[in-house]
Amino acid sequence: MLNNIGIPGLLLIAVVVLVLFGKGKVSSLMGEVGKGITAFKKGVNDGAKEVEDAKAEAAKDVTSEKDKV
Repeated sequence: MLNNIGIPGLLLIAVVVLVLFGKGKVSSLMGEVGKGITAFKKGVNDGAKEVEDAKAEAAKDVTSEKDKV
């Protein structure tokens, strides 16, 4: 069903949303979506960096316990 929407259907949906909610509400909603995407990307990058740091820390300490004494 959603495969057959096409460009005219998307334009009609956009016009209806714009009429119902108004220009200000739609633009603020898109701004919040953008902030959410930015925060998500930052979180993913921070998580990947944390994993890489943990791997690097584990790789630093390769000596056995009896060699440390």
